[in-house]
Amino acid sequence: MSAATQPSAALDVQGLVTRFETRAGKLTAVNGVSFRVERGRILGLVGESGSGKSVTGFSILGLVDEPGEVAGGAVRVEGVDMRALSRPEQRRMRGNRVAMVFQDPMMTLNPVLTVGHQMRMAVQAHAKVSKAEALERARQALETVGIPSPAERLRAYPHQLSGGMRQRVAIAIALLHKPAVIIADEPTTALDVSIQGQILAEIRRLADETGTAVVWITHDLAVVSSLADDICVMYAGRIVERGPAEAVIATPRHPYTRGLIDSVPGRTEPGNRLPQIPGSTPSLAHLPEGCPFQPRCARRTDQCRQEPPSRDFGPQSVRCHHPLEIAA
Repeated sequence: MSAATQPSAALDVQGLVTRFETRAGKLTAVNGVSFRVERGRILGLVGESGSGKSVTGFSILGLVDEPGEVAGGAVRVEGVDMRALSRPEQRRMRGNRVAMVFQDPMMTLNPVLTVGHQMRMAVQAHAKVSKAEALERARQALETVGIPSPAERLRAYPHQLSGGMRQRVAIAIALLHKPAVIIADEPTTALDVSIQGQILAEIRRLADETGTAVVWITHDLAVVSSLADDICVMYAGRIVERGPAEAVIATPRHPYTRGLIDSVPGRTEPGNRLPQIPGSTPSLAHLPEGCPFQPRCARRTDQCRQEPPSRDFGPQSVRCHHPLEIAA
């Protein structure tokens, strides 16, 4: 089936390019990123800090402002090109058809307003309903994400809730209008393991039950291995490997993906040194020629100074001159 005849995905990103104007010149933070997320599926967008994951999320929602700009590509939510919309039209789409959950829930919550007040305003921003109906929708959303005594929580202020509870409220706000897409930017990083597990389970259940597509942005492959249906691995603003989560975790084809998996603490025997990827992510102002990962790669050759090709391994694809040919 050609791209032209494929049914519209919940989210379809094609050739996304985002640049920032700096003293060192224009830096390309997102370089030709493409992926599709179907309804009810979860895509894990994985990479180290500085790889372009969060900027990709902000670019999808149209939240990149000066000195940055989305310089190319298309972002379609349920077939609607977000980049073709006016600013007011984009605002109507945000929170309604596409929503975002931030790492810090206090970026979503106002500390001087009750949870109920904030959720009621979020409902009435996109729907002409009474105050009572808006509050009932808010109560139902809190109940959906597993918050006990939701009516009581509506009367609480954010500081009266635990960190995990505040993050559940932020997710509930994102769900108020049953969006087609949720962008979740490392929303469980600051939470303890037990609360993190509960929220991951809720997200998986919500995607399955509501059909909402989720882009889960994280540096933690251990998280996405149990949550995501598909994985895209980012490095220096590019997607270097993509495929079904199970295949990418079991048989990584890019040396960078292999390094990320090896550095997960649970995979190392107690007492042994934790493997690390040498070096650090390159400055976008001084990217190496050819493959941006080549200065850190044990498999590099002179060929790696040229732009790497895209290669397919069944359902996986990888951009590398020397991909891992066998399961590692």
